[in-house]
Amino acid sequence: MSIALKQVFNKDKTFRPKRKFEPGTQRFELHKKAQASLHSGVDLRAAVQLPPGEDLNDWVAVHVVDFFNRINLIYGTVCEYCTEKSCPVMSGGPRYEYRWQDEQKYKKPTALPAPQYMNLLMDWIEVQINNEDIFPTSIGIPFPKNFIQICKKILCRLFRVFVHVYIHHFDRIIVMGAEAHVNTCYKHFYYFCTELNLIDRKELEPLKEMTSRMCH
Repeated sequence: MSIALKQVFNKDKTFRPKRKFEPGTQRFELHKKAQASLHSGVDLRAAVQLPPGEDLNDWVAVHVVDFFNRINLIYGTVCEYCTEKSCPVMSGGPRYEYRWQDEQKYKKPTALPAPQYMNLLMDWIEVQINNEDIFPTSIGIPFPKNFIQICKKILCRLFRVFVHVYIHHFDRIIVMGAEAHVNTCYKHFYYFCTELNLIDRKELEPLKEMTSRMCH
């Protein structure tokens, strides 16, 4: 990784503080296991498989939080170039436009400039991963019954960040020498979501050609 890039990633140039796992908890151990498999240069496709005897919800929780932190960081490196002027709609090229909808202010899908969409998205995810009723951190507290459905929605929306960054801001990623890092993060995300059927195939369409070159 280039020196400039190291500085960017080390500065934790995210929008918001990272959610961390408490040392000593089962999820922290899983987090370490997931991290170790990534750094050892092993096959990413194998690294995402649920370890024998581990709980699926725990494995998904660890990865969702980790992907949130990483994708947040990736967008943080290009966000000054993603403005209401440069990106008046949240899109992935001319064929794909993403509209924002939530339970509060935007009851109907609403077209928004990309930076506004990104801010709402990151806030929306952060609220959920910091909610103990959804992502419990204490041992013995069960996950909600709809936990996997919640995670599917989070991952689906995080995928849209990759779409926008790859299609509209990849020139900046290249200038910073960060493409290898971003590509690895994308491959990890793609393999994880497809291994566990956490993302709808039609959501993957905007990056289909790139994915077929990169992930096979």
